[in-house]
Amino acid sequence: MGFTSGFTPELSSGGTVRTYGDGCPAAHALDLVGERWSLLVVRELLLGPKRFTDLRAGLHGASANVLSQRLRELEAHGVVSKRRLPPPAASKVYELTEWGRDLEPVIVFLLRWGARSAAIPLDAPMGADALILSMRSLFVPVAARGFDAAFELWVDDRPFIAEIIDAQLLLAPGRPEHPHAVIRTDAETLKRLTLGGRSLDVSLHAGRVTVQGDQAMAERFLGLFRLPEPAPASAGATPGPV
Repeated sequence: MGFTSGFTPELSSGGTVRTYGDGCPAAHALDLVGERWSLLVVRELLLGPKRFTDLRAGLHGASANVLSQRLRELEAHGVVSKRRLPPPAASKVYELTEWGRDLEPVIVFLLRWGARSAAIPLDAPMGADALILSMRSLFVPVAARGFDAAFELWVDDRPFIAEIIDAQLLLAPGRPEHPHAVIRTDAETLKRLTLGGRSLDVSLHAGRVTVQGDQAMAERFLGLFRLPEPAPASAGATPGPV
């Protein structure tokens, strides 16, 4: 008995069908989300719905036309949906469907896998959402043993809850009730503090970060994230275009 897929490949902007034509589910998954920028759109929506302008702000280098096309494709594939917020906002936002949210472990694994590249372009821009997800992925539980704490973390004027309980990290949009410290900074500085080895004192003196509350606990929190050792096979790699 033959098998007939219910999926009809979408047409690209040039009018040609973009599909691997391969019956493997992995190949089919790439038919759905393998276009340039598609998985990064998913990444940007993992922490909640966003307006088109907010998506563009987090996707450095994606033109408005390309982003619109990717959103149309992802919506047609059932990965993304759009809705209008009630008044007074009345803005149109994009969000992941339940099936789209199933891609979260894929994004997390890619974050960890990519972090092992010796050629990772750490100087390239990184938005707040990408950084928060990277911090989730690069948290070192063994370094957090015996350190239970809560922080209110502001990144690019957006609040996040950062709680460590029993060496487990909760890092999500929102504000904790009783933080040990309130940390305010921008995504670039936070990237340097958590993944780039920059000391908190240097950033404080430069005016790139403020800490209200227990500074020693804030410093320990920022030291709970680190890049893994590079994979040997990646030693000769060079960063691609950003």
